Amino acid sequence: MAAFTAGASAAVAYPRATAWTAGNVAPATAPLLNDRPALASAAQAETSQTSSRGVAAAVLGLAGCSAARSVKRQGHRRKRSVAVKVLSEADSPPPKLEITEDDPYAFTLGILGDLHLDPRDLEHSYEGREHFKKILAEGPRPFVVSLGDLGESKDCTETKQLFSGTTECFKLAKEFLDGFGPKFDVVGGNHDLEGIDEFGTDEQNLEAYLNILGKETPQFCHQVAEKTLVVGLGSTAFRTATYTSHEVTIDQKQLEWFEKTIAEHPASDGWQIFCFSHAPIIGSALRVLQECHVVNGCCWLNHTDAVNSKKFIQVVRENPSIKAWFSGHFHLSHDYEDSITFPGGNNRGSCVFAQTGVMTKRSTRDGRRQSRLVRGNAEGFEICTVDHLKGGQVRLDATVTYSDVCEIPEDADINNVAASTCSTITFAHKHEDYDHDLWFSAYVPQENDGCYMEDHGVLNPVGTDIDFANPATVCWWHMKCGAVLGVHNGMIIEYEASTLAPLGMVVSRDELENRRVAVIDDEWGGSALVLYDDSSDDVTVVQPNEDGSYWRKVVRNKMHRMREMRRSKAAKNWASKELKKGQNGEINVLSSYGPYTTTAGQVMGLTTKAINPKALAQKA
Repeated sequence: MAAFTAGASAAVAYPRATAWTAGNVAPATAPLLNDRPALASAAQAETSQTSSRGVAAAVLGLAGCSAARSVKRQGHRRKRSVAVKVLSEADSPPPKLEITEDDPYAFTLGILGDLHLDPRDLEHSYEGREHFKKILAEGPRPFVVSLGDLGESKDCTETKQLFSGTTECFKLAKEFLDGFGPKFDVVGGNHDLEGIDEFGTDEQNLEAYLNILGKETPQFCHQVAEKTLVVGLGSTAFRTATYTSHEVTIDQKQLEWFEKTIAEHPASDGWQIFCFSHAPIIGSALRVLQECHVVNGCCWLNHTDAVNSKKFIQVVRENPSIKAWFSGHFHLSHDYEDSITFPGGNNRGSCVFAQTGVMTKRSTRDGRRQSRLVRGNAEGFEICTVDHLKGGQVRLDATVTYSDVCEIPEDADINNVAASTCSTITFAHKHEDYDHDLWFSAYVPQENDGCYMEDHGVLNPVGTDIDFANPATVCWWHMKCGAVLGVHNGMIIEYEASTLAPLGMVVSRDELENRRVAVIDDEWGGSALVLYDDSSDDVTVVQPNEDGSYWRKVVRNKMHRMREMRRSKAAKNWASKELKKGQNGEINVLSSYGPYTTTAGQVMGLTTKAINPKALAQKA
């Protein structure tokens, strides 16, 4: 078996006896495990304890020490020692779960990605539902989860209003989901409170959403089988969003409920929990991201909240009862590397994270039409793809089995086995690295990846071939304040410091072109990021935000933007009708905005002249 080596490159752990692909051939590229050596070394300090049923962790990588200590304390109460079995056979077949109707632990989950139902175009939606009805009818204890974004964000009813988030949208979604047959529940997505013309507040919109869909709260918790919970968290803000309305926001009340609910169902009592949210959480290491979600600040749950955005992964780390977390949001399929990520890496507890695609051709961003299916029991679970382009064909993507026995490399020190608990993960499908123009192939910084740069001086000096405007250039560095910045895809990106998840754009492509980048002493104990070019005396200081972050929170609330666009349209119509403008060309309508960001202490002497803010690179 291949051993995971602490301190080595993180993308090395792919044990042959526990990681399977089609034909039992290990893929050429292992899933990126975003470990940093210090975390990996610390994680080796604990030996796991397990419950009588066994709870899941991964032997693909080392779990972090916080999860390790939590599980060990639970294990002490159970007074059980983990048995360790060393496997020498690399070619043994992957395990097969026997899932039967008479097993009280057996369950079947149908997981639907972004539905975006359009009453004018329901053919693929109904087709996908028929695929699932056949599958669910044959599975024990079926339950359906919709990951939100129920309606199409367009004028589907010729009312000049968006369909998503309206009463009619919720009624259509209820009728559609009822048609699956089994019980269902929904987590709200970033479009589900978008009925801004019908409802004046988020609270009114949320009340209609809950009432029509038969929900009591935005969150849900259902026991679908013996000792098995499904737990969902839904977005509750749109009009009140501080920045982009398409950030998936889990409010404080839900977060407190989530922490309490998970704590009340510990792995030591035999519970297994499957979590659901529209967007993934920071720390999931999913890389099936679209560039627009990353740079717009709506990629992760509570993306712009530097504190609460990290609480979800902390709950995962501290609670090995959480076995899997499913999300949608990106309209991308399951055929990318890291569309499923496994425990290990930057300490992901005992949880498998999985991206969920979409049913319809109208919604897909890569041509695939896919949903998720989960089948499980007390021994583990299977994650499958339902391929709607192939008549609802079910493809086994991964199997997770629980065990009281750890399978470890032959040369590993049993006293230093990774902590969480034991499980075996097996692939049954080799990833098709289907590249797409809109897919943000998210680079995740790692120690010893050869891309780290010294955090002072000119980073791309004269006489080197380092071109930050080149999309192929990848590098990263630390600022003295602790911020992690890097160059990727021709932009400077900020990464979350503890999980190294991409947060957003700091410097755009057009601004970075032909510029030198330097990190200098700010003369007050910190550092400053500056840009300059060789042909002028201009120097640009890239100022951090007032909260200390660097990524540009430039996308504003959609409700305000829509009102502004309507005013601009009205101005254009008025200028054409009343002033007779535009007869010799297009009327150019500009907007003047506030507040203005400046270091000036007074207004006099400043201009409020409107400009066209589009980047030069977009004009070309």
